[in-house]
Amino acid sequence: MTASLRTLRLRAVWLLVVPYFLLARPTPRSLVLGGALALLGAAIRAWAAGTIRKERELTVTGPYAHTRNPLYLGSFLIGVGATIAGGVWPFTVLFLAFFVVVYGRTIRGETDLLAERFGERHADYARNVPLFVPRAVPWRATGSADVGGTSGEGFTLGRWRRNREYEALLGVTAAFLLLAAKMLWM
Repeated sequence: MTASLRTLRLRAVWLLVVPYFLLARPTPRSLVLGGALALLGAAIRAWAAGTIRKERELTVTGPYAHTRNPLYLGSFLIGVGATIAGGVWPFTVLFLAFFVVVYGRTIRGETDLLAERFGERHADYARNVPLFVPRAVPWRATGSADVGGTSGEGFTLGRWRRNREYEALLGVTAAFLLLAAKMLWM
């Protein structure tokens, strides 16, 4: 993924965040439902970030054996959860449109990069593991597809920290604390 696309993705989300917090009308029910989705998303992101060896290996284990994009799946669940928690349904629709447009392009670019870098190993992986919606049973690479795939270490807290996933966790926590505070002061 190019740096400019990543920068655009991270900056463009603020076009939704500021009006979202200004207009949010959280309720206890919306916070619980949205919080459950966001917590699931944060857990998926954490698992993925602690498993992936970015730009070094084709990761096909852990959450990557269920979906080729668990980090983005986690972000999706966090975003949907946060918009539901805010209690203003048009923002959920706006987020969905934003996600499809921005992340769809990002996912296509990363898929092309991985296909170029890892060739037949990636092709085999892509044939067996869905792009986004996870499969229930994890895929297991066999034969040459597994050679050079991952180190086999699985999740490590050190990798989670190196991939700076704590930033996502802090962001989700801050967002829900702000929503809870807004609910109490409404």
